[in-house]
Amino acid sequence: MMRKTLPEKYYLDHFREFLSFFDGASGALLDDSARRFIEDFNALPEPQQCIIARAANRKYAIINREHFYYEEIPHPQQQIDALSASGWFGCVTEAPLQELAGMLTKADILQYLHDLGISGQPASAKKSVLMADLFDGIKRHGWPASLSVEHLLFCRFDATMRYLLFLFFGNTKGRLNQFSMRDLGIMRTRGQAVSDQARFELPEDAGAAFYYASRTGELDFLDDEACLAAAKAPVPETFSTISAVLAEKYHAKLGSKLLSVDRQAALTFLEQSPGDTAKEKWIREAYKEGLKDEVKQSLESIIDTPPSDTLLAFAEDFYQRKYHKKRTSIVTDMLRNASRTLQLDESQNQSVERGVIAWYQRHGAEAWRTENRLWRSLFALTFWTLLFEEDAPVTAFDRRPQSLKNNALYDSFAVKIDELLASFTTADALMKHVTAMAAAHYGESNSLFLWGAKLLDPVKGLLTHAPVTQVTAMLKMMAQDFASLRDGFPDIMVVENGALRFEEIKAPGDQLRRNQLVSIQKLQQAGFDVQITQVSWYRDPEQPYAVVDIETTGGNSQYHRITEVGIVKIINGVVVDEWQSLINPQRHIPSSITRLTGISNDMVAGAPVFADVAESIDAFTRDCVFVAHNVNFDYGFIKQEFARLEQPFRRPKLCTVRESRKAFPGLASYSLAALTKHFGIDMEQHHRALSDARASGELLVMTQQQD
Repeated sequence: MMRKTLPEKYYLDHFREFLSFFDGASGALLDDSARRFIEDFNALPEPQQCIIARAANRKYAIINREHFYYEEIPHPQQQIDALSASGWFGCVTEAPLQELAGMLTKADILQYLHDLGISGQPASAKKSVLMADLFDGIKRHGWPASLSVEHLLFCRFDATMRYLLFLFFGNTKGRLNQFSMRDLGIMRTRGQAVSDQARFELPEDAGAAFYYASRTGELDFLDDEACLAAAKAPVPETFSTISAVLAEKYHAKLGSKLLSVDRQAALTFLEQSPGDTAKEKWIREAYKEGLKDEVKQSLESIIDTPPSDTLLAFAEDFYQRKYHKKRTSIVTDMLRNASRTLQLDESQNQSVERGVIAWYQRHGAEAWRTENRLWRSLFALTFWTLLFEEDAPVTAFDRRPQSLKNNALYDSFAVKIDELLASFTTADALMKHVTAMAAAHYGESNSLFLWGAKLLDPVKGLLTHAPVTQVTAMLKMMAQDFASLRDGFPDIMVVENGALRFEEIKAPGDQLRRNQLVSIQKLQQAGFDVQITQVSWYRDPEQPYAVVDIETTGGNSQYHRITEVGIVKIINGVVVDEWQSLINPQRHIPSSITRLTGISNDMVAGAPVFADVAESIDAFTRDCVFVAHNVNFDYGFIKQEFARLEQPFRRPKLCTVRESRKAFPGLASYSLAALTKHFGIDMEQHHRALSDARASGELLVMTQQQD
């Protein structure tokens, strides 16, 4: 495959494409400095435009002029001097110190602190702490002599550039290099045409959103005095959900930072701040300060008129524990009062949910791994037209619809959502709709789920066994508050004796998070049976083991191929089935390998290729523990062969070398040949797959009998 290349002045083309975005609706959001920037840039000669575009592509606002020698830019230093004379660049001393922080490594900072005679912080201190000391040192002593600044320049247009990038990408992390990644095929973008719309209706709201987004990132670099000043400074008013959310994040972070500076000022600030996070922080900290009456009143207000399900869950729990002397949290109670406790074979601790699913399937029930994927895919496919067509992205780089970013899907499309959900009078009608959406849009980029061949299997299971009214009720709640219900869903879905339920699986030591509590409560509110299943470990005699041995053309799974597979299935110490086949490796078998295994090129010439037996191997080992002598070798080759077919292969693993070392310590060697000789295990033909698998199976049984 040929590597894509970009034209000589690709970065200038991208910069012009970026600026053309503001010829449309977003132009109304520009302030005076942004308009002047675009006008002045367009008036520059092309070589100077190249310099500005190159500088704008840099990650930080401080640039080294010696790094601008490019063949397509004539006389770059003269161009930079001309741009500096006209005000585009300034001295590095004009730059905000946090820009310097981004450029410097931790080793640089430590060196400059040493040069300024500043000590006290260990080398292991966080970079932000060291930078605070360096900032203070620069203020008191000036720039360290070892920091050569003569070649450094400050991009005076940086603040304006950051605002333009924010309007384009909708966040403070967007960078111009994303255009290059798009053109090189590294970054996927929305393929459909993008409508001419802006992210904000009002320029004041756009400015407020940018203020909060950028200031939140700067809080890490504020000293105590600056934090106190920030808490007292006037802040802009917000006019939309997105700017309000950014304001909430800013206030919560600043309030938390203030707690280590001035607790009283922090409590006052947090109490007056918007958002759930700040409110919860104030309640916790105010209670510690003894403001119990005030906290009680606040909790009762939240419970009476909850602003969100998440804050309500916290308030009810905190109120019960602090004012009704309840000793445990709701989450702890749910875990202690788990609906069931399931004993699972200890080999399944690598993937507990898969182990539980296999246990149910062995006992005649249907089970699917669901977690967030089921509900997010069902949600996206149900509302695909609204999310990805009517709620058009602002730019092709937008992956998440604006209505989900702003948590305003239902507010934006209430009538259409209600009509659509009401049209699904049967589960079959909803399934047909979802299937049609999946067929029409398969593979299209979206931010809610990943496409896969078995994506609709759990959806079909849900709609086959659950009343459609329960499903549509849950979908409506997700539309109304996607921010609270985007994750936290139970791990698996089980259908047993015709009844459907969801289960959250918790192994010893696992915790139940609050987002899981909210999602569980909403599922129950919709009418679903949701249970907490606690898992305990033991040796399950009915757990099947697939003891595998392979022969290969060499030792590297990336380059070499399998020539033979032998598998022995063992349950409760008894061999219940066997599977064996030579495999055509589709490459030459070295003579050294033939001498070792006895498998020649002639023997495999008429054998099936791996693709022909992959389904049989998958079925034979399904729900089994994958066992082998030096298991990572055999497992790695099998997994790589499935990967070549673009199919996953995941099984819990067990190594008979490791188990033999534990069960029989002190032996001279733990090779398969040495162990079979030591224990008198019959080897029909060493280095043939089924013979070695049988021997490894006997070793497995012996090690388990030692437990």
